[in-house]
Amino acid sequence: MAKSRDRELIAESSQIIYDGFVRYNSAFHKITRRARTRFEKRDWQGHQDDIVERINLYEKSVRRVVLLLQKTQGNRTYDHQFWNLIRSYFGARLKKVPDAGFIKTFFNSVTRRIFDTVGVDSNLEFVESSLEEDIEMTKSLNLRRYPYWGSLEKIFETIFEDFSFRVPYSDITRNSVYISSEIEKFIANEPEHDEQDCLRFEFIDTFFYQAARAYMIGRIIMHKGISPIVIAFKNTDYGIDVDAVFLSEEEVSLVFSYTRSYYFADPNSVVGTVHFIHSILPRKPLDELYTVLGRLRQGKTERYRIFSKHMQNTNDKFVHTEGDRGLVMIVFTLPSYDLVFKVIRNKFAFPKTITPGEVIEKYKLVSKHDRAGRLIDTQEFQNLEFPINRFSGELKQELLEEASNTVKIADDNLLFEHVYIERRVKPLNLYIRQSTREAAKLAILDYGQAIKDLAQTNIFPGDLLLKNFGVTRHGRIIFYDYDEVSLITDCNFRDIPEADNIIDEMRSDTWYHVNENDIFPQEFIKFLAMDNELRTLFLKVHGDLLTANYWRNIKAKHLEGQISVIVPYKTPGLPKNYAEQEF
Repeated sequence: MAKSRDRELIAESSQIIYDGFVRYNSAFHKITRRARTRFEKRDWQGHQDDIVERINLYEKSVRRVVLLLQKTQGNRTYDHQFWNLIRSYFGARLKKVPDAGFIKTFFNSVTRRIFDTVGVDSNLEFVESSLEEDIEMTKSLNLRRYPYWGSLEKIFETIFEDFSFRVPYSDITRNSVYISSEIEKFIANEPEHDEQDCLRFEFIDTFFYQAARAYMIGRIIMHKGISPIVIAFKNTDYGIDVDAVFLSEEEVSLVFSYTRSYYFADPNSVVGTVHFIHSILPRKPLDELYTVLGRLRQGKTERYRIFSKHMQNTNDKFVHTEGDRGLVMIVFTLPSYDLVFKVIRNKFAFPKTITPGEVIEKYKLVSKHDRAGRLIDTQEFQNLEFPINRFSGELKQELLEEASNTVKIADDNLLFEHVYIERRVKPLNLYIRQSTREAAKLAILDYGQAIKDLAQTNIFPGDLLLKNFGVTRHGRIIFYDYDEVSLITDCNFRDIPEADNIIDEMRSDTWYHVNENDIFPQEFIKFLAMDNELRTLFLKVHGDLLTANYWRNIKAKHLEGQISVIVPYKTPGLPKNYAEQEF
C-alpha cells in the first residue's frame, strides 16, 4: 500500500512541477509577444515594464511550485531518495520533448530551493544536456528560405511581404534598394566573394525586439561558407523603416552584446535559435545566447556546465584579476577562461559607507534595467563549490579572511554561498597605460560617452574612477562596478556654493551642508586620473558632464517621462556607437 501511495505521490509531484513550468512558460510567451504591440505603438515605457515583469516571473513561479509541493508531500518533501525517484520518473517523460532542457532546468531550480543544494547533486538534478537533442531541435527551427535568382531587390520585396507588422512599411521598394546596396557594398569589400556566390538567404521566422528596435536574424548561404545578416527596423511617423543592416560578425556581435537588455522573441525552438545564432557568431558562448534571449536561468545553467567542463580539462589556478584591489568586492578569475568572479567583502574600507545588503540591491537594480550597451550582464550564483587546490595561496587567504561571511571550506572545496559571475574585460586605467596614444584617446572619449549613455537611461554610476570601467574586445567602454549605482531621478545635482570668506576656502572639509543624495558634478574632475593631454581632450568633448545643469536637464527629462533609446550601432548623421534617439 505504501509503495502504491509513493507511486501516486511521485506522479503527482512530477505533474505539479511540469504544470508549474507550463504556467511559467505560457506567461513568459505572453509577455514576450507583447513586444510586437509595444513596437507598433511605440510604447517604450511599456517595454521597459515588461523587461522587469519577465525577469521576476521565474522566481515567482518556482516559489509557487515549491509551496504547493510542500503542502502536497508533507514530511516527504526533504526525502532525498524519494526525490531521486521523482527525478527519474520526470526525466523519462521528457525524451524528445522540444526544449526539454528548459523544463529540466526548472526542475533543478525547484530541488535547489527545497534542499538549498550546495554545488551540484546529480541525485536531485539533471546535470548533462543532450547534444543530440539540441541538434534535433536545431533542425526543427522554423526558417524562411529565399533562393537567390539574380536580383537582391526582388528577394527583399518578397521578404517584406512575408515579414510584416500591423503598421505598414514606409516604402518597400526604397527599403529593399537600401538593403541590396548594403549587401553589394559588403560583398565588394570581401575578395573571396562576389554577388553570384549567393545561394540563398535564411531568416528565423520571427522578429526579435529590443528597446525601440525590431530585428530580423538570418544568414547568407554562399558557395564558400555563410555570412550573417541582421536587419534592424525602426517605427517612424511615416511607417516602418530599415534602420541598419549588419553583415559582419563583429557588427552582429555588438547587437547580441552581454552589455545590453534581453531580447523579446518567440521562435518555435529556443534551442534551435541559440544554435542558429551560434552558426553566425561562433565566438559567442552558448550560455550568453540563452541569456540574451531572456532565458536567464538556462543561461546560468549552461554557463556553469561549460565552465565545469573547462575546469576538468585544465589545471591553472584562480588568481586575483588584474587591476586595482576593490574596496567592496574580491574579484578573481581563472586565467584560461574569460570570466571573473566577484565576492562581497565582510567589511568595506573607508570611504565606502554602503552595506552588503545594499550592494545586492544595487546589482538587482542593474539586472532589471536597460543597460544601454554600457553595463555588463552579471549573474548571481549561490552555493557554488570549486576545489580548494585550484586557488592561489594569496587569493585563498584573502577569501577566507575577508569574505568569511559567504566563503567557507567544505571538505576539499571552497564553498561560495553568494557570488557574481560576469565576462572579463580590461580595466580602463590599465588599458590606457598599455595602449597606443590614439587608442587611449578613443577610449577616453568613449568613457565620457558611456557616462552619457547611462544618463540617458536614468543611471548614474556613482564612482567614476577609470578603474571601475572596462574595455571590451570591440574597444567599447562599459561600467562594471555597481555598488554606488543609483537612479538619476533619485539624485540631487548641485553647484558648489561660493565661499563666504577666505577661511572657508582654505578648509580641508566642505563649508556647506551636504545631504545624502547630493552630487556635485564640479568634483568629477577628481576622478579624471589621466595625463594633461587626455584630460584636456575629455573636457573639450565631455566638459558638460562636470556641470550640474547638464545633469539637472537629464533628470528633468526622466521625470517628465521622456524615454531615450540607445542603439548599438551607427545611425546616419551620428558618430559611430553614439547613436541615440528620443521618443
